[in-house]
Amino acid sequence: MAGLRLGPLLRYTDGSSATVWVETSRPCTAEVRGAGGAGGTARTFQVAGHHYALVTVTGLTAGTATAYEVLLDGARVWPPPDSRFPPSVIRTPGGDGPLRVSFGSCRWAARPATEKDPAGPDALGALASRLAAAPEGEHPDLLVLLGDQVYADETSPAIRRRLAARRDPSDPPGGEVADYEEYTWLYHESWLDPEVRWLLSTVPSVMIFDDHDVIDDWNTSAAWLADMRATDWWRERLLSGLMSYWVHQHLGNLSPAELDADPLFAAVRGTPDATETLRAFAAAADADPSTARWSHRRDIGRLRLLMVDTRAARVLEEQRRAMLTPGEAAWLREQALDRPDSCDHLLVGTSLPWLLPHLVHDVETWSAALCLGGKGARWARFGERLRRRADLEHWAAFPASFAALAELLAEAGSGPDAPATVCVLSGDVHHAYTAEPAWPDGRAPDARVVQLTCSPVHNAAPAAMRLGFRFGWSAAARALGRRLARHGGGPRPPVNWRRTGGPWFGNQLMTLTLRGRSAVLTLEQAQPNGTLRTVAESTLGDGA
Repeated sequence: MAGLRLGPLLRYTDGSSATVWVETSRPCTAEVRGAGGAGGTARTFQVAGHHYALVTVTGLTAGTATAYEVLLDGARVWPPPDSRFPPSVIRTPGGDGPLRVSFGSCRWAARPATEKDPAGPDALGALASRLAAAPEGEHPDLLVLLGDQVYADETSPAIRRRLAARRDPSDPPGGEVADYEEYTWLYHESWLDPEVRWLLSTVPSVMIFDDHDVIDDWNTSAAWLADMRATDWWRERLLSGLMSYWVHQHLGNLSPAELDADPLFAAVRGTPDATETLRAFAAAADADPSTARWSHRRDIGRLRLLMVDTRAARVLEEQRRAMLTPGEAAWLREQALDRPDSCDHLLVGTSLPWLLPHLVHDVETWSAALCLGGKGARWARFGERLRRRADLEHWAAFPASFAALAELLAEAGSGPDAPATVCVLSGDVHHAYTAEPAWPDGRAPDARVVQLTCSPVHNAAPAAMRLGFRFGWSAAARALGRRLARHGGGPRPPVNWRRTGGPWFGNQLMTLTLRGRSAVLTLEQAQPNGTLRTVAESTLGDGA
């Protein structure tokens, strides 16, 4: 008899359909059965000895909540008979109520109750507890997870014990994951947490990777990549990371229509064992990033969300360095400016913040300028060492891409059919803040353009990191950064910006509540008693 190993995860939803992801213990037919005739079935596919299904659920009605159960070969496996949580439901967008989008990034798996958790309370766990206590109350309509859903390079004691039992931990990569099987352990550890498992079964989610989903500072530079490729373990680590991401995260980002048109998904489902099919895809993506698109778009009513790959789609050659390949940049531009019916709010999800503390931004542009070699070989070597040691690989470290995004956001936010808000949603930097740009050439987009950064969901921010980021926003730091930028001779940023909220430290989630053209931002932090406390609230769009 087939068992449910992981999931269900409620992923895509629209007014009449949804997708639900599961991992099972053996090949079987997975069924999602809802009230009123809603439901769907899918046969599992196999990757590296694991069995998965993505079930498309049809027969749903817009603006409703439909309780569902999961059956494998006709036997019910979800909800468990001893579940202490309310029934999992599929909520379809529609109706007159507001749309709530919650987001954040950087989540270590919660530790067992018997162990002290060095990261403190988990914001996702706290959200799950609140929703379970009041299932008819306010709830997110979409959960946006902006990277570092798992940590392949910072494993827990439990994972390290399993690794040591499987292979010699003195051999690289040591206590980090090495292959597909070990990646699956990370997802099991993170998504089998009871509160989080139930939360992901009842709140739709979209996801994009960041560096720790593969390795810290993934694709920092061409020199970094060359060093990694010279090791005997990197290729397996990367291919397994891309394969496991495609299975566990990327598939659920796609709509049923996109899935039907995806030749890779068809190939995976059409073979008894898709391991080599998926491995060949990952190898091609490694050799040429333009062969794979991890970015994706989600429209919900008059909201448009663009999730942008800022890791695998980079151009790393110093003289052509860019955050996005030309094809990826063209895709982003096309999606951001596509307004056949207009939209009230445009959200751009990028794991890495566009607007950073001023000192951090200037140090990154300084390092990028040094690495180009204009100051000589010694300065170029120093710039590369600094870039790696200080994690200088955000949008600011790609000055041309930073400027291009500034231009695109201004264009997307301008004109008679402009959205009310253009929000850049980001994480990564282990604190939360809001910042707003101003274009010095006198342009003022019709939309309110805002950088919204929220991190971590569940991780630790050492005191030195907190002090550094606080200083990075200060006037003294800004003056220092300008001096460094002048020394490097790099281009001046095309926008100025100011911090309008924060910095806030702790395990936290931001939520945008959208009603028509109005937008309210709320920041909530996880408390030791397992609750969420509102620490900030502001209005971004007033509906005018």
